[in-house]
Amino acid sequence: MTASSERRRDKERTRAEILDVAAAEFAERGLNGARVDEIAARTRTTKRMIYYYFGGKKQLYMAVLERAYTRIRAAEQAVEVDHLDPVAAIRRIAEVTFDHHEAHPEFIRLVSIENIHHADHLAELTSLVDLSMPAIQLLDGILKAGWDAGLFRTDVDAVDVHMMISAYCFFRVANRHSFGALFGRDLVDPGVREHYRGMLGDMVVSYLTAR
Repeated sequence: MTASSERRRDKERTRAEILDVAAAEFAERGLNGARVDEIAARTRTTKRMIYYYFGGKKQLYMAVLERAYTRIRAAEQAVEVDHLDPVAAIRRIAEVTFDHHEAHPEFIRLVSIENIHHADHLAELTSLVDLSMPAIQLLDGILKAGWDAGLFRTDVDAVDVHMMISAYCFFRVANRHSFGALFGRDLVDPGVREHYRGMLGDMVVSYLTAR
């Protein structure tokens, strides 16, 4: 390995480490409450180096948001559904979203914070619009296969289905503590995980196949 490639790998590792720590800091405190000094202290770098890599606190926050959405879109696009019938395929997409949201609670917190601020920063990330299209196109292809087979209702579109799946998965993680306080049930308890995972698939499939 050449010296230049090694430096590039070091830079990529450092950047990834900063983003990991920054994601946790922003998810916990939001853009205004997060401190770059704290992020630097928890990484193998300095505040000056963070600004060198990202330009500033806001730009670092934007990079964290972009990476968070890139990861969920990558997970969606990696799903192999060509060999599945439409019902199994839509259930598989729901399961992937369920698994991702559970594994990345910081994503849920970041999205919640953005919504509090009317998604002002997300609106600046125009790249996310293009990034979201393959996921919608995947769902659209599954719906069309279901329509052609006479399985799915035709008065919904891919964005409707995406909203339904996302709403369930998001609520389960975002409202875990308030729901637990009110009803005494932990929505992310491993003991009920498969129940809720199956419930999501049943809900989406039942809605799409309802006559």
